[in-house]
Amino acid sequence: MTNDLAPVTVNPASLPTPSGYSHGTLSGNTLYLGGQTALDRDMRIVPGGIVEQFRQAFANVLTTLREAGGVPEDLTSITIYLTDIPDYQAHGREIGDAWRELAGPVYPSMAGIGTSGLWQPEALIEILGVAVIPDERLVRPGD
Repeated sequence: MTNDLAPVTVNPASLPTPSGYSHGTLSGNTLYLGGQTALDRDMRIVPGGIVEQFRQAFANVLTTLREAGGVPEDLTSITIYLTDIPDYQAHGREIGDAWRELAGPVYPSMAGIGTSGLWQPEALIEILGVAVIPDERLVRPGD
């Protein structure tokens, strides 16, 4: 018998293979989405600035969400860490466009936090989140 509340990792094959972390941890119906920077499949931060990095980082978050059967409407909280808040604010319209393109008009609770640096020195943004996925769509890895 499996314990549906026991945490299980969610690591989509399409994302870089994690080492020392998980892309997501599912406990019951709650998916804790690990911090995602703008890493592409080749483990490189995408070039082009904050808008392109937002797009990649958020797409990585959504990839993990979908792996567990979730959709953007299941997001309950998003936290965005930024190395340059004024740059993010200056590109708010384009970032909003990218959000709506990837997730539609879904806006969970959010926080933006300034930081002096992220794990990869060239990373400008890191996004993490929490989602609650209904039973009828929930996919537990390994089941």
